[in-house]
Amino acid sequence: YQAPAGFEQDLPYAVALVKLDEGPIVTAQLTDIEPESAQIGQRVEMVTRVLSKDGEQGAIAYGYKFRPMLR
Repeated sequence: YQAPAGFEQDLPYAVALVKLDEGPIVTAQLTDIEPESAQIGQRVEMVTRVLSKDGEQGAIAYGYKFRPMLR
């Protein structure tokens, strides 16, 4: 429950090892889920989210996260 610098607003959050259908395993943040409800083997899907904004006229950094698979 201790966030790295710049991610304090996202607490609490879960980080997971996600095995892609193609085989590789990636480390990623889970989103749209309560951390205590995450389960090993749970199907997830990748989503693109804003990671940071550099002021009102600055650059926006996007990145990937994973959420529970929508039915």
